[in-house]
Amino acid sequence: MSFLKNSIKIIIVLLFFQSCENDIKEINIIGNKEHLPVESAKNVETIYSDSAQIVMILKTPQFERYEGEKPYTEMTKGISAHFYDENMQVKSKLTANYAINYEKDKIMEARNNVVVINEKNEQLNTEKLIWDQKKAIIYSDKYVKINTGKEVLWGEGMESDERFEKWHIKKVQGSFSIDEE
Repeated sequence: MSFLKNSIKIIIVLLFFQSCENDIKEINIIGNKEHLPVESAKNVETIYSDSAQIVMILKTPQFERYEGEKPYTEMTKGISAHFYDENMQVKSKLTANYAINYEKDKIMEARNNVVVINEKNEQLNTEKLIWDQKKAIIYSDKYVKINTGKEVLWGEGMESDERFEKWHIKKVQGSFSIDEE
């Protein structure tokens, strides 16, 4: 009987040590600090400025900042942004379900259900939009739809100033009127 008890104890101990095996790849992923945010916050409001002039105010329900060779900020639960002129008047509004901001490159990418509305009430819809802060432009290489209130235009790609005041569609489609004057 004691031989049976000792055998059972040895088997249990061997099974315990066998189940404690660690996969080195999993340990490296967990231990890699580049995959963990250095900052995480909820309900964040960020003010972007240029030469002490507010350019944009961005709000997001979830904010995570990552460091590394290419630091970035990720907003996985969407964004709402207002672009301002020098008189602090809202010139355009942007919403998206996801955004990522590459800090060094000064590039923000908005994705998934991106909507931009300017002060003329023209509306841009696309699935991906890039804001190049250095060049002060927004652009897309994806399918876009712009509703001007009088016309609906479609195309593959577009480019505009960052306030969506002066825009043009690439590979334009749709029905639109032409002013012959």
